[in-house]
Amino acid sequence: MKNSFKIAILFLILVSCKQHLNMADISKLNGYWEIEKVVLPDSDKKDYKINETVDFFKIDKNIGFRHKVTPQFDGKYLVNEFAEKVKIVSKDDKIYIEYSTEFAKWKDELISISKDKFVVKNDANIEYYYKRQIPFSVK
Repeated sequence: MKNSFKIAILFLILVSCKQHLNMADISKLNGYWEIEKVVLPDSDKKDYKINETVDFFKIDKNIGFRHKVTPQFDGKYLVNEFAEKVKIVSKDDKIYIEYSTEFAKWKDELISISKDKFVVKNDANIEYYYKRQIPFSVK
């Protein structure tokens, strides 16, 4: 009986620790982000120490875009001509980032977000951990 009670308490603690997301959190996505690590469904993990490109999000009223940009040594970014359209959708108490290009459409579930970090999970159950990119310059 004691073990059942301990398990129930542990379960409640774990469930209550999950971040509840709302659409107001989406504005935190705006800006430059780099991948910190990727966790595969089998729990294998790949850490990213250096990123050659970072993601720039610009979202207003749940619609916007994501660009892959390349940081330069002078603190500026090289931007290519390809932007992914982004739409934020709330469905079944979850928030999704839907991407589309001329060639494909896909979505990621937003798992958590703060001012400096966010986590998304794709349809293959791969989790991407992002951290806010800190600009640098050698000038």
